Amino acid sequence: MSIIKGLTKAIIYVRDMNTQACFYRDVLNLTVIDPTNVDNYDNVIWVEFATGECSLVLHLDKDKQLGQDRPKLAFSVNDMETAHKMLTERGAKLTEIRSRRPGLKVADGFDPEGNPFSIYYQE
Repeated sequence: MSIIKGLTKAIIYVRDMNTQACFYRDVLNLTVIDPTNVDNYDNVIWVEFATGECSLVLHLDKDKQLGQDRPKLAFSVNDMETAHKMLTERGAKLTEIRSRRPGLKVADGFDPEGNPFSIYYQE
């Protein structure tokens, strides 16, 4: 059994959240999953759109740095601690597990060519 449940999020870092969010919502006509009932996204750091099995996420990053702001893949896991331990034992270089909001655990890493990815558990 794989410790990875699936690719669930593709994250794009953006400087102007309102412009970007309105483009994906109004021009591409994507449905906003989170946050709902928002017209102006200037004070929002995370906007998630329904795109099928894998959602598209815009993540605010006003201080973009070349090479550190590329798209990131986020993989859902069933058990964060077990997944972190097993992937680390297999050679993955992962950050410590962190939680920025209740019910969410995240660890970041890079593939051998430096492409960023995250594993996460959401209650």
